[in-house]
Amino acid sequence: MSALHPLDDPAGSGLSGRQAHLALVEGGARRYDPAYGVFAAVDDRSEASLSGLAALVARHGDVAFLLADPPTDAPGVAVVSQDLGVQMTAERLAPAPEPDFEIVQLADADGPEMLALATLTQPGPFFARTHRLGDFFGVRRGGRLVAMAGERMKPDGHTEVSGVCTHPEHRGHGYAGALSHVVAGRILARGEIPFLHAYASNKGAIGLYETLGFTLRREVLMTRLTKA
Repeated sequence: MSALHPLDDPAGSGLSGRQAHLALVEGGARRYDPAYGVFAAVDDRSEASLSGLAALVARHGDVAFLLADPPTDAPGVAVVSQDLGVQMTAERLAPAPEPDFEIVQLADADGPEMLALATLTQPGPFFARTHRLGDFFGVRRGGRLVAMAGERMKPDGHTEVSGVCTHPEHRGHGYAGALSHVVAGRILARGEIPFLHAYASNKGAIGLYETLGFTLRREVLMTRLTKA
């Protein structure tokens, strides 16, 4: 059997590789420390792996999977929600005009503001230390953080563009596209491939990413599991 591509299980690749220091491990299951993320992975569908997954959920809370075939049959867990999503990659970016606003690199001290913006706009799972998963950039207006984008999962040879969001009062200025372009461009400059996820129903976001040069790689299920 051929090995999985790193993006077939991005959490599993990241948690067993470059982000292994953030992993909580039980048997054949692992998950991000819940202060950083909600995503989890299992080595296989063996009893040891599925039991380990259930133990991680019981001890540390809900987990999520971005897989075509998530382990919803694990004993001791129940499905909270399941939505169709898309996974997109960009081997090169489309040219983009120079933005007419300043983009700033965010630091650890900006973490509370970043969490507040993500909590308001709900770009996807975002927790107290999610901003420490990689580089984040933002736009400020009147000293307030109104838009941001950054990095999340880091499977082998790839980095995920994530946390893309804009305050509702500041949309329509091109912030999300410009920030995503900056983040993806830096990933490419490191010799990695940027990728991202979006809900299949979010046609606006998908269209934006296509204009940046991202193309569909595959469909995934965004599945959230909780303790049964």
